[in-house]
Amino acid sequence: MKIQTALLFLMLCIGVYAQGHEWQAKRITAVEGQNESNSWFNFRTEKQLEIVPKKAVARIACDSKFWLWINGKMVVFEGQVKRGPTPHDTYYEEIDIAPFLKPGENCLAILLWYFGKDGFSHKSSGESGLVFQCDEIDLKSDENWTAELNKAYVHTGHLNPNYRLSESNIKFDARIGNFEWVLPGYKGKMPNAKVIAKAQDAPWNRLIKNPIPLWKDYGVREYENAADIPSVGSGEWIECKLPYNCHITPILDIDAPEGALIKMQTDNFDYMGLNVASVRAEYITKKGRQEYESLGWMNGHVVKYYIPEGVQIKALKYRETGFNTEFTGYFRCSNKFYERLWTKAARTLYVTMRDTYMDCPDRERAQWWGDAVNELGEAFYALCPNSATISKKGIVELINWQREDGVLYSPIPEGNWDKELPGQMLASVGYYGFWTYYINTGDRETIAGVYDGVRRYLDVWKLKPDGTLVERYGEWYWGDWGSDIDKQLLFNAWYYLALKGYRNMSELLGNQDEVRRVGNEMAAFKESFNKIFWDSNGYRTANYEGKYDDRAQALAVVSGLAERDKWDKLLGVFKTSHLASPYMEKYVLEALFMMNQPVYGLERMKKRYYKMVDVSPWSTLYENFGDGDDRVGHGTNNHAWSGGGLTILAQYVCGLEPVQAAWETFRVKPQLGTLSYAETGNKTIAGDVSVRIEQSKSEMIIKLKVPYESNAEVYIPNKYKTVKLNNQTIFDEKLLGEGVEYLGKQENSIVFKVGSGEHVFTTN
Repeated sequence: MKIQTALLFLMLCIGVYAQGHEWQAKRITAVEGQNESNSWFNFRTEKQLEIVPKKAVARIACDSKFWLWINGKMVVFEGQVKRGPTPHDTYYEEIDIAPFLKPGENCLAILLWYFGKDGFSHKSSGESGLVFQCDEIDLKSDENWTAELNKAYVHTGHLNPNYRLSESNIKFDARIGNFEWVLPGYKGKMPNAKVIAKAQDAPWNRLIKNPIPLWKDYGVREYENAADIPSVGSGEWIECKLPYNCHITPILDIDAPEGALIKMQTDNFDYMGLNVASVRAEYITKKGRQEYESLGWMNGHVVKYYIPEGVQIKALKYRETGFNTEFTGYFRCSNKFYERLWTKAARTLYVTMRDTYMDCPDRERAQWWGDAVNELGEAFYALCPNSATISKKGIVELINWQREDGVLYSPIPEGNWDKELPGQMLASVGYYGFWTYYINTGDRETIAGVYDGVRRYLDVWKLKPDGTLVERYGEWYWGDWGSDIDKQLLFNAWYYLALKGYRNMSELLGNQDEVRRVGNEMAAFKESFNKIFWDSNGYRTANYEGKYDDRAQALAVVSGLAERDKWDKLLGVFKTSHLASPYMEKYVLEALFMMNQPVYGLERMKKRYYKMVDVSPWSTLYENFGDGDDRVGHGTNNHAWSGGGLTILAQYVCGLEPVQAAWETFRVKPQLGTLSYAETGNKTIAGDVSVRIEQSKSEMIIKLKVPYESNAEVYIPNKYKTVKLNNQTIFDEKLLGEGVEYLGKQENSIVFKVGSGEHVFTTN
């Protein structure tokens, strides 16, 4: 019952991928439209209504983005996610527009931005256009709508965004156009729209409902240093500070002569060099008082405005938008460093979510699956349950884009990249990817939908006569950033984790033949792995000549390939090898906690992240750790994969981890190391879960909240002889109390099971 309720909630958040809607609407465009990249279009129609229905669901599709006004009020700020759900199809949005309608004449206006070029997160259809259908008010896009090419949007000169981005720079010439056309009573003339196809004709093909929510609009805000912004332009850049790294659209309120050129960009625009420039904006003024918002989002910690002399500045502001979720998770402890790490990791996670998970929001905006695996794991501890919709979207897309030869690749969606990174693909389909999504959501339907694709990809991999993997280089033989990467050893461990995830999926779906087959393969593979790669001091490939690779040793531990008798040797490797980038450091830290080494785990975490957390001025984490005393990091300063410490702090330091789907049962197995207290909690799909642990040399206190219909397995170190639950002694060398289930001794702990409610365990 618990899983069914949780899954129903998730499906209400996500919507249904398969649609039974009939589309009578036509795909329309402006007569002047030539499918040129970075084109903008105005669409407008009126609708007479005698009564307003209680609900009026508009289905809207476009390539690439749209903004919707009804009766002069903004209804949707940047609708549509990037193409596509498959290599051929297109998403559409569903919006209830009833609250914005009125009896009498209603004016609907839509501004459309056609990217017209491919990128690492978008595949252009090659055809701009709009589809609109609202059955409740009998309104459909057709030749009776009006449409025009918005000629006020023009092209900037050099410097343009790098080839990874499908977005272009935005330049608006206020001498040519304005936004009066979105208002009721507009007197201008717009030509009738041109019908170019039926809604689901090629090249858009099937229209599939966008499974993630519309963006959260935080509203228009003032900059942190608003009081210091000058009242007149000087021909110098004005730096306006944001409270943290976020997605923003810059806003102007000025009084200007005609023809002044204003430039807008963030501090992240070109901080890495000319070959990776991000997006920027320009505005040419009309004469007099004017307000303008550049609608394409950019990100950074500072928004920079170049305003010429003679332009009066009334106000410079910004609008923050982002993925529609909440920061419901938290972590607190007796050492502020780890709290700051959590906060920066959560901000990094959020700024790398929008149309898809992405590696970074400026250089690429690309859904690399190595990053996505780390991100989806963090989201279940930091964000509210609807953040799972972006994980589901990514999982379904990855399999939908599978090549005919069974190979998976990322980033997807894409229009100018098709290269497999074998290690990242194994990570995506395996235990830390698809299975982590399932264990947190209970979404069996999605796992069933992608199951055959996972099997097809695993079938691509073959074994040598010695039982280990045949080398597969893919199109990019990549294991991690950095040096001394024992790639073949890494891929063998990733393959075992992929088998582990697939075996779990097979068991979930009742495919017992596959459970037995894969279980036997895993046992044989584990034996071969240890025979071929272990050399008495650590794991290494025979032809690998570098240091013992801490990344590969970590995967051997977390996958279960390395037995306990090897842990002492591996601990020595972890204390001397610091090769992992932030991408793989998460697994190194996880291995240390799985080896019951919380003291060194916390020590290493602080040593590796210290510069990013306490030296870097930024609110987010860098792509790489950096070298030397003066380098706090390098690469992008907001990189998704760097937040793995967030997961470790919740899952291992506080010990909070689901063991049955949808948090029906979860584990509380804290490892505080040198901390005197730590606490974490979040709104899971089952309800609110929280735990606070206090420890001293002589006692431990665990305060726990378990949601309705859930259970918790609580691990108490067996050095404590007496255990009380809510002030009643339940254990004193043996089980005494009632209302609690004793699960026996496991490793160095005694384990109890409790049901829903608030519980306080005390020991001495």
